[in-house]
Parts: sequence; C-alpha cells; structure tokens
Amino acid sequence: MTLESDVSDLWQRYDDDDVNAETASADDHDTLDAFLDALEAGEIRAAEKRGDAWTANEWVKQGILLNFGLRATEARSYGGVDYHDVLPLRETGDLGERGTRNTPDGTTIRRGAYLGSDCIMMSPSFVNVGAYVGDGTLVDSCDTVGSCAQIGEDVKLGANTLIGGVLEPVEDAPVIVEDGVSLGAGCRVTSGFVVGENTVVGENTLLSPRIPVYDLVEEEVLYGHLPPERRAFTRMVESSIGDHDLFAGGAYKPAVVAMDIEADTRDATKREAALRDN
Repeated sequence: MTLESDVSDLWQRYDDDDVNAETASADDHDTLDAFLDALEAGEIRAAEKRGDAWTANEWVKQGILLNFGLRATEARSYGGVDYHDVLPLRETGDLGERGTRNTPDGTTIRRGAYLGSDCIMMSPSFVNVGAYVGDGTLVDSCDTVGSCAQIGEDVKLGANTLIGGVLEPVEDAPVIVEDGVSLGAGCRVTSGFVVGENTVVGENTLLSPRIPVYDLVEEEVLYGHLPPERRAFTRMVESSIGDHDLFAGGAYKPAVVAMDIEADTRDATKREAALRDN
C-alpha cells in the first residue's frame, strides 16, 4: 500500500459516509498524520507542472479535506495564544537547519505547509495547509499564502500580498507563482491564476481569471495567466457599458497590461534580492 492509495481508500469511505470525525480510528489518524508529514517534507504537492501546464493532484487535495472532515475542533495553545482548530500549527524546528528564517510575533505556519531552504517569513504573515513555498523565497509582512498555493524558488512576495487558496473543487489547480517572480506590495493573486516565471508585477495589481491580461508582446488578450518574462501592471480600460446613462463621462474596468521585461527592471530586482541576503 502507498500513501496515495491509503488516502484514496479513506476518501472513498468518507465520501460514502462510512467514517467521520467521531468514528475515525487510530489507523485513520496515522494516515492523516503521515500525509501531513509528507506535505511538510515537500514529498507530495497539491499541484505539479506536467509539460507546459499545471495540474492538480486530486488525491492530495482530498487528503487535506480529510484532515478537516475527520478531525474534531480542539482547544489549542501556541506561544501563549489560545485558539480552536482542527489542526495544530506546524513545528518549525527543521527550518533553521535549512537556513530558513521566520521572525517572531506573528509568523504563522499551519500544519501541512512546506517551506524550502533559505526562505524568509516576516511577521505578521501566514502560510496555510497544503501550500508550497520554494527555496529562497521571501514572504513579506502582512502576506497570506492560501491553501494549496504553489510558490516557486527565489520569489518575492511584496508586503501585504494575498495569494488565494483553492482547495475545492479538488480537480482545480491552485494559484501558481513560478520561479523568479516579483510581486509588488499589495498584489492579489486568486482563483488558480498562474504567474509565469521571472515576471515582475507592479504593486496593487489584481490577478484573477476574470480580469483580462493585455499581452503587448504577443499582441493577444489572455485570461488566467501571465506569460513568463513580463512586466505587468494595472490599467483601467473602457467598459462595454461606458455609454450607459448611469455613468456620466463613461465607465471603466480594471485590466492588466503585460510588456516585455526591461533589463533595468530585472537588474533592480536582483539588487533588491542581494540586499535581502545581507
């Protein structure tokens, strides 16, 4: 038996109403704990890139849902703070030996989250269950990395950035931020949006499948992803209801403009990374 088959069998029993939080056995909880250990070790991931496309690992997302469905809410305490949850917070003893830093008074890592080597988590920030944060990535102050989000290596998440979680439906891929991306302060990435590698995104940009991306490099309109090697920022474009009587002077809607990344933009990002390493 493998961990995948154990989780799949447990999911089938749960889906058939044959097991719940009250009837789950010690063996069932051993499977749930082994599953969370594998997530934290980076051995399994909620989504993986196969060819050019990111695909959800449905059984992994099922395993996360089982950890909510088959556990009771308990009173817990961590760092002098009392709270109630089905999951404890993640133990962080392994982070220091891999050069990863999490500053005090507000860095919260939920059980089942992976942080790579040489990462930095500034307080306050939060990484949720099933999230994957690659080597050398900065999670800055007031950032949230949602459930199952996949963050690549050497990524910079600017302060007050929200990376949305996509746990259900299990077949949907989560938010993806590929290697080398820099997100400016206040960015929002939601609903399974994919940010291509080495892209620099301006502050306060909303990236969502519902908002069009005007790619000026390939001269096309995209939805749901930013190509690699772009410099992207928000602009307001004329809405189709612009002539409506309700909107004197015209109505506008947000869009994202993507341009070829310039050498000076890339150099500035590298200089900032060098300062962060010192």
